[in-house]
Amino acid sequence: MSHTLLLVDDEKQVLQFMEPFLRQEGFQTLTAQTGSEALEKAREKKPDLVVLDWMLPEMSGIEVCRELRKMSRIGIIMVTARTEETDKIIGLEVGADDYITKPFSLRELAARIRSVLRRMKGLEFNEQQLRRGELLISESQCRVWKQGEEIPLTPTEFRLLLTLAEKPGIVYSRLQLLAALEDELLNDERTVDAHISRLRKKIEDVPSNPVYIQTVYGFGYRFGGQL
Repeated sequence: MSHTLLLVDDEKQVLQFMEPFLRQEGFQTLTAQTGSEALEKAREKKPDLVVLDWMLPEMSGIEVCRELRKMSRIGIIMVTARTEETDKIIGLEVGADDYITKPFSLRELAARIRSVLRRMKGLEFNEQQLRRGELLISESQCRVWKQGEEIPLTPTEFRLLLTLAEKPGIVYSRLQLLAALEDELLNDERTVDAHISRLRKKIEDVPSNPVYIQTVYGFGYRFGGQL
């Protein structure tokens, strides 16, 4: 099945650079040059993944990413010329699944798109539910509820939560959590911290004093062993 991509960049030349190649790679494409146009098309057309430029007029890519994440668990890849590590972490914390810096090759972009789509599709499990404290985790539906209210998670966040929740009390290093994501393009241990931080904000009552996703200093993370 062909996936639909929404390509968002304020420079028409960049869109003309990406779109023909991605169509040749088998994707259907939509384009937008402003944040408001991107949000409108995302609502109407419901693409599978958004390739989102950081620097946009009127509304930044970061703001668009936040709004997209409120709508759904759509795949999001941030594209930017910014190379600072803090910028990358900001992008991941607001909901991006991946991050690519300019200049980039079209082959690398296609590989990262397929990587995110594979993570989204790969969340397929036998019917089973895990109940951990106030959390109910459905493996087959890739959905999580807290006290009956659904918590929208990205594919990466869900896989991290599931990995930790399956074995409460077991400490996982960042490298082990990266391996659990089964994605060769995710190889930076520090991105685990960003995803964990975002996950805590969604599932913890007090993210600075987590009950579920606990830090074991010098080692990694564990799911609250008392649950």
